[in-house]
Amino acid sequence: MNEQTISLVQESFKKLAPKADEVGMMFYDRLFEIYPEVRPMFARDIGPQSRKLVQMLALVVNGLRNLDSILPAVKELAQRHHGYGVVDAHYQAVGSTLIWTLRRSLGEAFTTEVERAWHDAFETLSTVMIEASRERRPA
Repeated sequence: MNEQTISLVQESFKKLAPKADEVGMMFYDRLFEIYPEVRPMFARDIGPQSRKLVQMLALVVNGLRNLDSILPAVKELAQRHHGYGVVDAHYQAVGSTLIWTLRRSLGEAFTTEVERAWHDAFETLSTVMIEASRERRPA
């Protein structure tokens, strides 16, 4: 990822901080609306999971300038999710839901450049996660 991508992702994420709980809930509401087949993978009360999502996003976003520092946590997360039944196609569902949530939450601040930056960052990290989850699959 280049410096501009990292800056755009980090600056736009800062704008979400005051409404982090709302953003997390909006994400899961949309995910379950568009991809209802994933709902059984989650607890009935999605509040704690919503907070975990925002915390993990913060960890990743803040670590983008030093990817090596966050990759172990990202890979471990992918392997845990594999154990919950997450498959490759779910990453696309999460990515499109994340972009939708960011667009709704940031409004006019979600420019074409910001969208591209988030897409690039998500693509980079989801590729790492998919590869890590495949390492856990039996041959």
